Amino acid sequence: MTDFRTRVYETVTRIPMGSVCSYGDVAALLGKPQAARGVGAALSVLDETEEVPWWRVVNRSGEISISHLSLSRRLQRVLEREGVEFDARGRIDMERFGWDRRDGPSGP
Repeated sequence: MTDFRTRVYETVTRIPMGSVCSYGDVAALLGKPQAARGVGAALSVLDETEEVPWWRVVNRSGEISISHLSLSRRLQRVLEREGVEFDARGRIDMERFGWDRRDGPSGP
């Protein structure tokens, strides 16, 4: 496992229940603000049995970025059970539910 991937998992594990973070914000916390796709790639290899709460990472618009409709709906239900609310368009209010980045890792 690469150092970047390990750091992505460590960061995402810190996102508390009831909060979400964008791929770009995770990348920025790691000191790699242009690596949002790398964050997505690192998370894409995880499955539902992993302890890393990858479902708490959404796109910058507050939307679930998984194209498979049934999985997307299932992830929405998981987030809703955790207390995250979606608007009528299926978006999360990032101001309200976004992870307080001050709790992120310090430095690259």
